[in-house]
Amino acid sequence: QVQLLESGGGSVQAGGSLRLSCDASRYTRNRYCMGWFRQAAGKEREGVAAINRGSDTTFYVDSVKGRFTISQDNAENTLYLQMNSLKPEDTGMYYCAADLLFYCNAGVKGWWNPSRFPHWGQGTQVTVSS
Repeated sequence: QVQLLESGGGSVQAGGSLRLSCDASRYTRNRYCMGWFRQAAGKEREGVAAINRGSDTTFYVDSVKGRFTISQDNAENTLYLQMNSLKPEDTGMYYCAADLLFYCNAGVKGWWNPSRFPHWGQGTQVTVSS
């Protein structure tokens, strides 16, 4: 069982920055694709960014390109999401997720599809005020 633990959320004003972390060190199995998702109140969960294991191959939803950066430490035990130039529409609960079978750009479902990820953290809240 994968245990993922997010941290780093908070409240900021528009234009500010936050760095989210996801601790996956409790789990030793290969994590081929790691992703960040968010869910605003009353909306569906959406993919924000994803990264392949052992590479710099990253993926982003259009709305965050140029503002957010996904990365992982060398041991790949911690996943990060650096969020700059935050906007009120970035508000939501942010989750990290792990796919143990396929790289982000492989498999039947796209990296942005929450249903391809069987392993999730509890989430961390991000609130951006105007």
